[in-house]
Amino acid sequence: MKINKKMYLMTILFVIISCISCNSDNSDDNNTDDEVVTDDDGVTTGDYSGTASVSQGLATTVTENLYPAGQRVAGIGTITATDDSVWIVPAEVNYTDSSFPFAPDLSNPDGTEYASAAEALSAFDDSNIVEIDASGEIITGYIFSDNYFELYINGVPVGKDAIPFTQFNSHIVKFRVSRPFKIAMKLVDWEENLGLGSENNQGSDYYAGDGGMVAVFKDVSENSIATTGSEWKAQTFYTSPIKDLSCPTENGTTRSTSNCNTDSENDGTSFYALHWELPETWMNEDFDSTDWPNATTYTNETIVVNNKPSYTNFTDIFDDPENDAEFIWSTNVILDNQVIVNYTVQ
Repeated sequence: MKINKKMYLMTILFVIISCISCNSDNSDDNNTDDEVVTDDDGVTTGDYSGTASVSQGLATTVTENLYPAGQRVAGIGTITATDDSVWIVPAEVNYTDSSFPFAPDLSNPDGTEYASAAEALSAFDDSNIVEIDASGEIITGYIFSDNYFELYINGVPVGKDAIPFTQFNSHIVKFRVSRPFKIAMKLVDWEENLGLGSENNQGSDYYAGDGGMVAVFKDVSENSIATTGSEWKAQTFYTSPIKDLSCPTENGTTRSTSNCNTDSENDGTSFYALHWELPETWMNEDFDSTDWPNATTYTNETIVVNNKPSYTNFTDIFDDPENDAEFIWSTNVILDNQVIVNYTVQ
């Protein structure tokens, strides 16, 4: 019998399609690319579609402790992400750079503790005024940061935090500048478990602590010309711990982890971290951050400062009813550990 070639090929094709369909329908063990898998440690992995580099687990410690006198260890580490990029955690800082000045004390348990802002202002050594513009006006800034800050004005280093982690402290700075000028700050929520954004606290070995920064800037007449609030810009560059890689989202330049779990754990060694590269000129006057998200504001109760004298001794400055300064951070004050904020004073 002569076989029709066209009919033969169509029959073969039908059998192949049928077999593929059969295997797909009857197999319970096949994982698709979109399936989320939970491993034995309870860590959820899935397709991560964001723009960050992703690392997992503890970093390698390269500096044991920047501040041995501190209540907690402020180490520095490095970690390699899945794309082979290498990151410094919790942040690359200028703490040991002598050319970047320490900010004078407002209240420093390991330095000078002033009873009031007026006392600190009266005792301020004018040799510590940082000159940016010789013909500019003198501006005074009051800063409380949990945990660490580096302050630039128009790209010029003006002051860094004296204590990278704990104890909690606050600072006063003075600088001479012409308006308009840009305030730019690197903010770091320190970590004891390097690369995992967590500390040993609250009875847990992996407690994701929070950040937060508040600042007030005044002119020579003691008029407030800038206070931290939602009009500032804020962007995160290091987020951890992430237990489920499907929980972070991005919408434009907004990097959100509002859907991510922040509960403390007894073992967080397998959790993830997200890293973004800082723009080289982020501190400069002409850096364009207009597409960055506005800063998120937080209450004193959320940041838990009402038991910290380095804040409560200066509520006449920070909580002035007519010019109340708000705590600011990025969209997640718990999981975001390195944040850049800026604001232009007109």
